[in-house]
Amino acid sequence: MSDRDAHKQFILDGDLKAVMWQLSWPAVLAMVLYGLNAFLDAVFVGQLMNESALAGVGIAYPLSQITLGLGSLIGTGAGTALSIYLGADDRGKLHGLLGSVNGLSLLVSLPCAVLTYWFAEPLLRMMGGSGEILAYGTAYFQATALGSLFWVHGLAVNMTVRGEGKMRTAAWMISLGLLVDVALKPLFIHTFGWGVQGAAWATNASMFVYSAVGLLYYARGRASFDTAWRTIRVDPSIRRQIISLGTPAMIVSVMNVVQNVVVYGAVSSHGTEHDVAFFAACNRIFLFMMTPLFGLMRALQPVEGISYGARRYGRVKRAFNHFALAGLVLVLPFWLSMMLAPGAVLGSMLPGFDFTAQQLLDFRIYVLALPAMPWIFMALVFFPSVERANLASGLALLRQVVLYIPMMWLLPKVVGVSGVFWGNAAVDIALFVLVFILVGREFRRLDGRGAEASAPVREATAG
Repeated sequence: MSDRDAHKQFILDGDLKAVMWQLSWPAVLAMVLYGLNAFLDAVFVGQLMNESALAGVGIAYPLSQITLGLGSLIGTGAGTALSIYLGADDRGKLHGLLGSVNGLSLLVSLPCAVLTYWFAEPLLRMMGGSGEILAYGTAYFQATALGSLFWVHGLAVNMTVRGEGKMRTAAWMISLGLLVDVALKPLFIHTFGWGVQGAAWATNASMFVYSAVGLLYYARGRASFDTAWRTIRVDPSIRRQIISLGTPAMIVSVMNVVQNVVVYGAVSSHGTEHDVAFFAACNRIFLFMMTPLFGLMRALQPVEGISYGARRYGRVKRAFNHFALAGLVLVLPFWLSMMLAPGAVLGSMLPGFDFTAQQLLDFRIYVLALPAMPWIFMALVFFPSVERANLASGLALLRQVVLYIPMMWLLPKVVGVSGVFWGNAAVDIALFVLVFILVGREFRRLDGRGAEASAPVREATAG
C-alpha cells in the first residue's frame, strides 16, 4: 500500500481516538498560530502605540472577515470537496481541483481589494469609528486590502492541505508564516515608524508565505493525489461544488462583518471610547479562545468528508460525537480561567486599564456560552461534509440576521452597553439548542442511507 493510500485508510479504519489525536493536535496548533496573527496585531499595537490605535485596529479587523470570507468560501469548499473526492477515489476531479482554487482566488480577490480599499473609511464609520480611532482603523484596513490576493489564496491553499488530513503539514506552513509575522511586526510598527499600517503589512507578508509554501508543497508532489497545481483554470463542475460546500463558511465570515458593524455601532452609540476599547479586547480574547475549536473543525472535516465519500456513515456519526466532546474538554480550562480571573485575562490586552465590577461581569456573561460552542462548530463542518450545506448556511443566517442583529439593536437601548454582552450569550445558547435538534435529525437520515446501502449486500448473501 502506498503512503497516499495508507493515510486515507488510517482515516477510514484507524482507531477513531488515534485518528482524532493525530489530526487534531496539529490542526489546533495551526489555528492557534493562525489566530495569533490577529491577536498579535492587538498586542503589539496596544503595547507599542496607544489606546486609540488599539481601538482602531479592533474595529477594523472584523472588516477583514470580508476577505477571509472569500478565502473560506474557496478553501472550505475545496477542502470539503477534496475529502469527498478522496473517499470516492474520483481522480479526475482531484487533478483539476487546484487549478480551480487558483482561478477562483484571482477572480474574487482582485475586485475585493479595490472595493474594500476605496470604501475603507465609510465602512469604518459604520463600525462607529470617529476621530483618531477612524484614522487608525482606515489606515490599517486599507493596508490589509492591498494584500487581499494572498489572504484569499494563502488561506484557500492551506485549507486544501487540511482537506487531505495533512494537518501537520498545514501547521508548519502556518508556523513559518507566523515567524515572519512576529519578526516583522515590531520592525514595521516601531522601527520603521509605519504604525498600524506596519502591523497590517507584517500580516500581509505572512499570508504571502502561506500562498508560496502551499504551492511549493504541491509542486514537489507531496500531496495525497496528482493535481495540476500550476494551472489557472476553473472547472465548471468543481467550481459549483466548491461554491456550494464553501458558502456556509463565507456566510459566517461575511455576516460576522455585519454583526460587528451592528455591535460596534451599538457600543459607540451607548458608550464611550473606553467602552469601544474594552469591547474590542473582550471580542479579540473570545475569538482567540475559540481558535482551538476552529482547529478541531478542520481536523474533523477530512474524517467526515472521506468517511462520507466512502459511505461509512456510522463512522461519520461517531467522529462528530468524539470531536464535540474533545472540544468541550479543550475549552473548559480556558473558560474557567476567564470566569474566575477575568481581570487578569483582560489585563493582557489592556494593561493599566481600570476595570469596573460591571465590566468584569459583562465579560463573564460574554463568554458564558463557550462550553456549548464545540457542538455548534462541529455542526458547521458536519452538515457540508454530508452534502447538507444548506443547513449550515441556514444556521449562519439565523444566528446573524434573525437573532443577533435584532438583539444588538434592542438590548443596548434597554440596558445600555451591557446588553451587547448579554445578548451575545443568549443567541449562542439558543443556537446550541437548535443544532442539537438538527444534528439528531441528520443522524437518523444517515442511519436510513446506511440501511439502504447494506440491503443489497444482505440480499446477495441470502441468495
